[in-house]
Amino acid sequence: MIESDMVTTGPLAESSVESMIQVVRGKQVLLDRDLATLYGVETRAINQAVKRNLERFPERNCFQLTKDELMTSPKSQIVTLNASGNKRGSNVKKLPFAFTEQGVAMLSAVLHSESAIRVSLAIMDAFVQLRHLMMENAGFVSRLASTEIKLAEYDHKIDVLFEAMDRGELKAKGLFYNNQQFDAYVFVCGLIRQAKKKIVLVDRYVNEKVLAMMLKRQQGVSVTIYTYDKSKVFEVDLSTYNEQYVDCPIEILPCYGMHDRFLFIDDKAYHFGASLQDLGKNTFFFTQEEFTLDEVMKKTQPEQ
Repeated sequence: MIESDMVTTGPLAESSVESMIQVVRGKQVLLDRDLATLYGVETRAINQAVKRNLERFPERNCFQLTKDELMTSPKSQIVTLNASGNKRGSNVKKLPFAFTEQGVAMLSAVLHSESAIRVSLAIMDAFVQLRHLMMENAGFVSRLASTEIKLAEYDHKIDVLFEAMDRGELKAKGLFYNNQQFDAYVFVCGLIRQAKKKIVLVDRYVNEKVLAMMLKRQQGVSVTIYTYDKSKVFEVDLSTYNEQYVDCPIEILPCYGMHDRFLFIDDKAYHFGASLQDLGKNTFFFTQEEFTLDEVMKKTQPEQ
């Protein structure tokens, strides 16, 4: 029991809890240090309570992060960096524990405090609220979230690419081989991040993965996509996207008679040998070209 460690806790803001929840191993979790803040106790008190009641905390309820998971977790990186004053992930003496919604429920039973019960209920409400949000936008957000979760552990690779961009090291042409899907994704996201004013994509085949790529752009950069055919699924995804991102919607316009794919980053034109949604599935080539958007789109409208 750690009742003596508990302090009086004021009203718990739901948004505060939701901002602490993160995804690890495909599960929504709270780290022990964040739970300690919410409960008003020291982190060691949380972990001691778990050790005394191990039968209540199997791995599906509570697990310890690995060093790799700690380094690829943005919220954990901030805490570690502030605490050590060194490069993120270095000099970590003890890896934090992550608690699922069921783990939090168990904590309220072992802390033996009325305030602990109140806090646990508020935390579980936050889990439920996030789950409802995902369900309401399942058509697009769940697929986007799945993509982001899988890519989160590779964020350091994107950082390396952006550093290369700052040094002007992006190539004007190159070759990607089959099964280099992530490398191709990182490259295109790097191009998108470079845009200062506008992005124009000419591509017959577009899906929610392409929409997710466009989220990498800077604030205020407009996006227009010329595409030949829109499926009903894509129309739903686009509608959901524009409803959520009302300040930076994506405009879809028709194009006809177009085989090749072009990505315009401000005034720079890139020609791709494959649709953005399929980059890396098969070997493809890309080049930076001197074409303008008007030249590419000159005869892409249906004849009257």
